[in-house]
Amino acid sequence: MARKDLLDIASLHREEIEFLLDQSTSFKKLFTRSVKKIPALEGKSVLMLFYEASTRTHSSFEVAAKRLSAEVTNFNVDHSSITKGESVRETIETLQAMRTDYIVVRHSHSGLPGMIARQTTASVINAGDGAHEHPTQALLDAFTIKEKFPDPRGKKVLIIGDILHSRVARSTSTLLQKLGIEVAYLGPGSLVPKYVPASIRRFTDYEAAMAWAPDVVYLLRVQLERQDVQFFPSVREYHRVYGITNTRLAEIRDRGLYIMHPGPVNRGVELCDAVMDYERSLITNQVENGISIRMAVLDWLTPGGEFPRQESTYAARQRASSPVVMP
Repeated sequence: MARKDLLDIASLHREEIEFLLDQSTSFKKLFTRSVKKIPALEGKSVLMLFYEASTRTHSSFEVAAKRLSAEVTNFNVDHSSITKGESVRETIETLQAMRTDYIVVRHSHSGLPGMIARQTTASVINAGDGAHEHPTQALLDAFTIKEKFPDPRGKKVLIIGDILHSRVARSTSTLLQKLGIEVAYLGPGSLVPKYVPASIRRFTDYEAAMAWAPDVVYLLRVQLERQDVQFFPSVREYHRVYGITNTRLAEIRDRGLYIMHPGPVNRGVELCDAVMDYERSLITNQVENGISIRMAVLDWLTPGGEFPRQESTYAARQRASSPVVMP
């Protein structure tokens, strides 16, 4: 099954997910080499189309593309013009005229990456669209968990925070369940959807959620910019009721649980400062793994990176003539 674009997690088969995770493992081996660049996407072009501010995702995609020897262009976006439908169409026409090979797009409107994918020949990667999806974040989260639990089936992940507005929660919970991982949500009643899939547990009480015995605590960023709507009384109250305080961190350490966060973190809100130094914090691991998983995605969407499992572009070039040998 050839796949031109990566727009969501729901459409991915488990075999495709496992393939990408395996490829990420191979690409990560490059990170310890003195020369980290390989010619997998030499001659290819990647266009970064970000309508929302991003540090981690944007930088990670750019590093991933450059390590694969692709040319990277950052498209300067006029944030005001995109609000009109005609401007969206004009932008898509411009992108198609550029004949770029990949478009990595982030936008506040759900569905825009799909719209671009339908009207361009480029491979489109969704880097986050509104509260809809963030597929590469989900893939890197799964990869990070599998590094600690090679067979993650039956493991439990507790996702805490603003589930209602989180594209990360949607994508990551969907992917983890495809791998046989149990998922539960915890947060204020105003931030946890009233109706969630039957396969996902819903908690509003911290102690009850911890009694569920999770293996991983996944903290979501509290979107402080939404606080004018008053989803909870105050950030101090949120930290007291749902945040990882020093006391709760001690309990988590005693249980040997891992902590994850997609970033950026709000210290004193989702977590206390000590979490960043916690020996089982995987937050830095997530950042590092974002590069290798995005290398895997970019390589997978190129000709030769099709599924069922055929050779990726990199593997095909190695076999043919590349002097670069994966350690």
